Amino acid sequence: MKKALVSVTGVDKPGIIAKVSTALFELNVNVLEISQTILDGYFTMLMIVDVTNASVEFSKIAEKLNEVGQELGEVVNIQRADIFDAMHRI
Repeated sequence: MKKALVSVTGVDKPGIIAKVSTALFELNVNVLEISQTILDGYFTMLMIVDVTNASVEFSKIAEKLNEVGQELGEVVNIQRADIFDAMHRI
C-alpha cells in the first residue's frame, strides 16, 4: 500500500470535505483516515490516503488537489507518507 498525507487549511466554508473527497474519488484515491477541526473559523483537515490504485501519477494528484484548493480558496497539499516519515525520523 502506498500512503500519502493530504492537508487542507483555510477559512471554514461549506463543501470543503465534499470537494476534496470528490477529487480523490475521481482519481481512484482511497481515503483511509480523516481528521478535521474548525478553530475560530479556520478549517484544518488531515487525510491519510491510499494512492496504490490511483488512475494518474502522483504529480497529477497534487496538481488536481492544488486546483481544488484554488477553487475553494484553501491550501491543499499532498505528500508521500514514506517521505514524510523519513523527514520526521529521529
